[in-house]
Amino acid sequence: MDERLEKALEFSKYRIGLFNRKEDLKIKFNNMLVHAHNGGIFKVTQELIVFVKFLVDSNNDRVVLIDENGNPIEVNELQDFLDDITSKYFEASNYYHAEYSKLRSARSVKSIYEFVDE
Repeated sequence: MDERLEKALEFSKYRIGLFNRKEDLKIKFNNMLVHAHNGGIFKVTQELIVFVKFLVDSNNDRVVLIDENGNPIEVNELQDFLDDITSKYFEASNYYHAEYSKLRSARSVKSIYEFVDE
């Protein structure tokens, strides 16, 4: 096979592998942001954290929040809920950053799949 064609094929495999691993990381990151509480499922976002922080600062201890499925979920101990979702958000963000940084330094198809944590 022509050397230029081999290099083009290898680069193509690299780009496809890189794209796939980035998508895998995004999916894992989003899955890490799911928080179950009192029978409800919440997607931890910056907006949810800020809203719950506002409620805590407003001296609310018990509120009803609408979960991802549109269900009203009573949240008791709002400060504990805030601590849990904040911790979950930073754990997921730090994981995503660390794995993405490893991926950015990968320079071959083989290294793309070695660096990223399963």
